[in-house]
Amino acid sequence: MASIYLPFFALLIGMLGLLLGADRFVEGSAAVARNLGISPMIIGLTVVSVGTSAPEIIVSINAALNGAGQLAIGNALGSNIANIGLVLGITALVAPLPVQKHLLVEEGPVLLLITALTGLCLYDGFLHRGESLALALLVIPLLILVVKYKKSEPNPETVENAEEIPAMPRAKALLRLAIGLGVLLVSAEITVWGAKSIAVYLGLSELIIGLTIVAIGTSLPELAASIMSVLRGHHDIAIGNIFGSNLFNLMLVMTAAGVISPMALSPDVFSRDFSAMALMTILMVALVAFSLLKTAQSDSQSRLSRSVGIVLLAAYGIYYVVLWSSIAAISGL
Repeated sequence: MASIYLPFFALLIGMLGLLLGADRFVEGSAAVARNLGISPMIIGLTVVSVGTSAPEIIVSINAALNGAGQLAIGNALGSNIANIGLVLGITALVAPLPVQKHLLVEEGPVLLLITALTGLCLYDGFLHRGESLALALLVIPLLILVVKYKKSEPNPETVENAEEIPAMPRAKALLRLAIGLGVLLVSAEITVWGAKSIAVYLGLSELIIGLTIVAIGTSLPELAASIMSVLRGHHDIAIGNIFGSNLFNLMLVMTAAGVISPMALSPDVFSRDFSAMALMTILMVALVAFSLLKTAQSDSQSRLSRSVGIVLLAAYGIYYVVLWSSIAAISGL
């Protein structure tokens, strides 16, 4: 029994390191960008938004390099499910979230399109290098389009969020960036080792560990960022964090594993896990649409209410029931 304590401790330390490393990495990279004269709005839309997915990306790369590609896939899909059901659900319970029309007409369709393309990649039960690379490269035109649009339709909350990152001398910013990246790399190594060891000890697949423990752990930055944004009154940033993070999880986290180590996938990846993620994504967009339509004929503000938070948390709980039922069926329990 004592042999399991060290992997669990390593996993805990690794995830705490990912949290701290991501924070330093985002601060350092944003400060470097600011020193280069890049506007706060562009920093908020690119550096900050991609940086919050840094733990998932680094863990995915490390897992693929260590022959644990299924853990990386589980991390990407499980993080998206957790972001919608757990993070957005809890955030909506903390405070009703005002929703803007752009979530439905801009971010929503893009997220649904990328989700559909991800399904095409996973449908045949094999994650190929070419399709992973193609999906990852879509990040470049996507960011360019977002920046161009937001420059003509600026969001004050995005600018304010980026401006809160403290200014610092270039040398200090580079040092913080390097320290953050170093902590992320070391923490990812510790996290993957702990997760693989726990999977072996408990007789679970790396996919399951990625979908559960690792996915929840690497979603903590989004949970913290969303709750802090709500408490500061930055409601648009809170919901935008979920849409942005889920996009990057599919386009960068999952594809990193496919580019490094193309792999055959368990049939459950598409039929159970991707399907659950797709349904949760559709549910989230539908709830945003319903909220906007409900107030279309009035002057009141559209909001994701606390009851929506309960619905999302319930959907997340149902996924776990299905997940553990399938595990029990395989184990013969």
